[in-house]
Amino acid sequence: MTAPRPRRLVLLASSRSYRNQAFLDAARRLEVEVVTGEDVPLPLLHKTDAGLPLDYRDIVRSSEAVIAYAREHPVGAILGVDDSGTLLAARASAALGLPGNSPDAAQAARHKHAMRCRFAEAGVPSPRFRLYHVGDDPLRIARETAYPCVVKPTTLSGSRGVMRADTPEDLVARVRRLEKILAAERCDEILVEDYVPGAEVALEGILDGGRLHVLALFDKPDPLEGPFFEETIYVTPSRLPRAAQERLREAASRAAAALGLREGPVHAELRLNADGPWLVEVAGRSIGGLCSRTLRFGLGASLEELILRQALGLGFETAPEDGRAAGVLMIPIPKAGILRGVDGIEAVREVPLVEDVEITARLNYPLLPLPEGDSYLGFIFARGETPQAVEEALRRAHALLRFDIADEIAVRS
Repeated sequence: MTAPRPRRLVLLASSRSYRNQAFLDAARRLEVEVVTGEDVPLPLLHKTDAGLPLDYRDIVRSSEAVIAYAREHPVGAILGVDDSGTLLAARASAALGLPGNSPDAAQAARHKHAMRCRFAEAGVPSPRFRLYHVGDDPLRIARETAYPCVVKPTTLSGSRGVMRADTPEDLVARVRRLEKILAAERCDEILVEDYVPGAEVALEGILDGGRLHVLALFDKPDPLEGPFFEETIYVTPSRLPRAAQERLREAASRAAAALGLREGPVHAELRLNADGPWLVEVAGRSIGGLCSRTLRFGLGASLEELILRQALGLGFETAPEDGRAAGVLMIPIPKAGILRGVDGIEAVREVPLVEDVEITARLNYPLLPLPEGDSYLGFIFARGETPQAVEEALRRAHALLRFDIADEIAVRS
C-alpha cells in the first residue's frame, strides 16, 4: 500500500450518475474533503452549483481546469466515477504526478476496438472482430461476417446499441439501426465481432499497484443471448465451481494488464464456456447504477469507501462483511412511452429477503428500452443465506410490480 496522501479529492462524474451520492457518503465517513468535477451541458456551464463545472466533451480544457484547481488546492487523488470521467481523471493525474491509470490505458478501457486489439496482442481470449464505420455498405459488411455475430458501437456503455445478428439479413438491419442510434452521438465506428456463447458473469475488483483484488464475482442467471443484451439479475457469491472462478479471476487480471490498467476500480464482464473464460470487456471504473449496494465489506464499509481508501493510499480490507448472499435486479423497461405510475412497491418490500426497492425512472418522463436506451426503471435489492434464495426473492418481487407506461404518440395527440 502507498503512503497516505492529502485527504482531499476531485470526483469526476456525469450529472446523471446514480453514484455521486454514494461516493459523497463514503467521503464523509472517511472525513475526506470532496470537490465534484461535474459534467455539465455547455449552456449551463456557468449556471450550476457544481464545485468544479466541466464540459467533458472538451477533454483538453477540462483537464486544464482540474489541474489548475489541484495546484491551488492540493489533492490526494482524482477519481472518475463513470466512463465519462475516467480519461479526464487519468490525464489530470498524470500531469500532477498522482497515482492513477495512464491516459493511454484509460482510453483503451473506454474504446471497444482498442480494447479488442490489446486483448488480441496479449493473447487474452476475446472474440474475433472487425471495425467498420457509419456509411460503410451494410451488404459488404454482411458478406464479410461469420454468424452469429454481435454488432456494437465502440464507445457507448450499458449495452446501448449492442445487438446480435444470426443472418446476413439480420446484420444489415442491425447496422442500419445502430447508425440511427449513432447519429446523435460523437461516434461513427461500428464493431462487428463473433458471438461467444456461455454463462456470463461480472467481476468487481480493485487494482492496487497492478495487483487485482477481487471483491465479488456476480452470476447473471438470466441468459444473455440476444437479440439485445439487457442485464437483469446479479447475484453473488457465484455458484460456479471454485476452479472456474479462479480461471475467471486470472483472465480478468490478464485483461486489465493488457489494457495497462494498474490503479483503482475494475468492472469486468466475462463469458465461460467449454473453451474457458472469454473477455467481453473491462472498464476502469466500478459497477454501474445502484448495484454497488449489494456489496458490504468489513465494519460495514461500502464499495465506494474501498475505492476512496485505495485512491488516497489509506489501505483497504476486501473481506466481505458476512457470508450471506446478495443480489440486485435491474428492472428492465418493457416498452417506450411515458411513465405514468408504479404499483406494487409496498408489496415488494414485504417479500422475505428483499431489503429495498428504488424506482429511479421519473414519473411523466419518457422511457426508452434497449438498444436505443441506456437506463432502467429501478433496482430491487435482496440478501439471504444462499444465492438461489436471493435470486428467487428478486424474481418474486419483480413479478409484483406494475408499470403504467402511456404510449408517447397517444400522449402527444
